Amino acid sequence: MVKKYQKTALEQLDASLAQFVPLRNLQPPKKGWIRAIRDALGMSGRQLGERMDVSKMWVGDMERLEATGATSLKTLRRAAEAMDCVLVYALVPKSSLKETLLKQARRKVRQDMARASHTMALEDQALTQDEAGKATETAAASLLDKIPKTFWD
Repeated sequence: MVKKYQKTALEQLDASLAQFVPLRNLQPPKKGWIRAIRDALGMSGRQLGERMDVSKMWVGDMERLEATGATSLKTLRRAAEAMDCVLVYALVPKSSLKETLLKQARRKVRQDMARASHTMALEDQALTQDEAGKATETAAASLLDKIPKTFWD
């Protein structure tokens, strides 16, 4: 992706994902969403199976797999449709994507500075904590202007 478009795409994706921030800490029901919604609707396993064109036993297996995190999106989508629901799937960043990039840039800069600071200290040219902080922010911003292929190494 061309750099100027990459920044716009990042900002647009961050804005889209912001609506999911309140859901970050949402935990699925202990027995899974399929079972919780099916129970709330008063639908039996047999009835859900008929709506999905599968056996009652397969519904039980599907619910157990979901509860353990071993189900597929395809299965969840089929079950959702059979219960008049929509599957919503998203990866919700712990912080904004922009902040994630900045944290990584700072981490990379600190790694590079740690190598150089030992030599500088031996030559009695070590930076103060304030100077090191300012240098880190400046270098991180510069690194984000041209992200190298080794950025996530």
